[in-house]
Amino acid sequence: MSLASTKDAPVRNDAGIELVLSILAQRFGERFSTAGAIREQHSHTTSWLPSQLPDGVVFAESTEEVSEAVRICNEHDVPVIAFGTGSSLEGHVNAPAGGISIDLSRMNEVIAVNAEDLDCIVQPGVTRKQLNDYLRDTGLFFPIDPGADASLGGMVATRASGTNAVRYGTMKDAVLGLTAVLADGRVIHTGGRARKSSAGYDLTRLLVGSEGTLGIITEVTLRLHGIPEAVSGGVCPFPDLESACNAVIATIQCGIPVARIEILDKVQVKACNAYSKLDLAETPTLFLEFHGTEAGVREQSELFGEIAQDCGGGEFVWATQAEDRTRLWTARHNAYWAALGLRPGCKGVSTDVCVPISRLADCIAETYRDIEDMGLVAPLVGHVGDGNFHVLVLVDMDKPEEIEATDRFIERLNWRAIEMGGTCSGEHGVGQGKMKYLPKEHGEAIEAMRAIKAALDPKGILNPGKILSAG
Repeated sequence: MSLASTKDAPVRNDAGIELVLSILAQRFGERFSTAGAIREQHSHTTSWLPSQLPDGVVFAESTEEVSEAVRICNEHDVPVIAFGTGSSLEGHVNAPAGGISIDLSRMNEVIAVNAEDLDCIVQPGVTRKQLNDYLRDTGLFFPIDPGADASLGGMVATRASGTNAVRYGTMKDAVLGLTAVLADGRVIHTGGRARKSSAGYDLTRLLVGSEGTLGIITEVTLRLHGIPEAVSGGVCPFPDLESACNAVIATIQCGIPVARIEILDKVQVKACNAYSKLDLAETPTLFLEFHGTEAGVREQSELFGEIAQDCGGGEFVWATQAEDRTRLWTARHNAYWAALGLRPGCKGVSTDVCVPISRLADCIAETYRDIEDMGLVAPLVGHVGDGNFHVLVLVDMDKPEEIEATDRFIERLNWRAIEMGGTCSGEHGVGQGKMKYLPKEHGEAIEAMRAIKAALDPKGILNPGKILSAG
C-alpha cells in the first residue's frame, strides 16, 4: 500500500503502525517512546498549523540505527519523519498519517574539522551555535544564521539561510557532501570534500531542501570561512519603507560586499525597543554589518552612509564594539518574541517570501498597503539584501474575522511574490503550509518532482504530506 494513494492526504496504516511500535520498542528499549508529552513535543509547530502527533519517537544515535528504523518502517508501510530541534515554521515535523518520528538530536558530534581546507564534517544534531563554539579557537566560523539555534541537519533539509546570506549564501552553498538514509534503509554518500566536481548527478543539491521527503540526512560536510579581521555595523533610520528599500537596492547594485542588511518596520522597531531595551527611533530602520579588513569595512560603511543620505536616510550610527553589535543582533534575532509582546495571547503567523532585488520596494509597498487595508497588526522584518522578507501577523484565534483576513493576506503575499518573479519561500521551506503555491511557481516541473519522489520513495513513507500534495 502506498501512503500517497489518496488525492488529499496520506493514508494512515493502523495495522502497520501497531506492528512497528512493537518492533521498535523491543529494538530500542528506553530510546523509544510513545508517551503523549514526547509525541506532542515532536509535532510542535510554531506556525498556526494544527499539531499532528507521531505514534512513537525513536532517539537514534548513529546512521546505522536510523537505517534500521527506516527499514522497519518501510517494510510495514509506516511513515517516518525526521526531527532535529523542531524550530521549522511550516509544519515540517507534523505526522498527518501518524507514524514514527526519528529524533536526531543525540547525533551531535563534530566528527572532523579540516582547518587547512576550510571544511568540517558533522552529525545532523549539531546546532549552528554548537559548531561555532567548537570552531572558536580555529579562526574559522560557519556563517549561516537563521536566528534560531537550529540543528544543521534540519537547516540542510529546509535549505535554510538567514541574516548572513547576502554575503555567504544559503545552505545550498555551504554543503559539500552528505550521508543520507533512503526510504528502504540504504545509506548513500553524496559529494565530498573537493571544492568542485562534475562527476555524475548532483545528489547533494537534490537532498538539500528536500525536507526529509527523499532521505534522512545523517552526516554533513560543510564549507567554513575565516573569521574576518574586522567587523563593523550599525543602524540607519529612514522616513519610510520605500526609502529604506531603495537604499538596500542601491547598496547591492553598487557591489558593496555587505555581510548583513536587515530591515525592520516601525512596528517591529517599537517591539524591539520594548523587548530588548533599545532606544531606536520608531521608524523604518536598517541593521547592517560589514566584514573584512579595518580599511575595507571603514570604506564600506562610509559608502553606505552616502547612499543612505541620498535616499533620505538619517545618520548611520556605527557599532564597532563587539558587545554593541551583539546587543543589536540579539535584538534582531529576538524580533519574533518581541513582536508577540505587541498583542499578548495572540498567535504569531510568520510569512516568508523572496523577490528579485529590483522588485523589493514594490513588493513591500503593496504588502504594507494590504496590512493597513485589512487592519492587521503585522510587523515586517527581512533579509532584504537578497530580496527576502517576513511579515509576522499577530492573530486573535478566537476571532474568525481575523483568521480569515490573515489567510487572505498570506495568500495575496505569496501570489504577489511569485508574480513578481520571486518565490513563496526564501528560506522557511514548503512543508504543509505552502504546497498550494508550488504549481503556480514551478508549473510542469512539479511532475518532475513527483517522478523523483516516486523513484526514491515509492511507498511514500518519508515525511508524507509535505512539499507535494498526495494526488
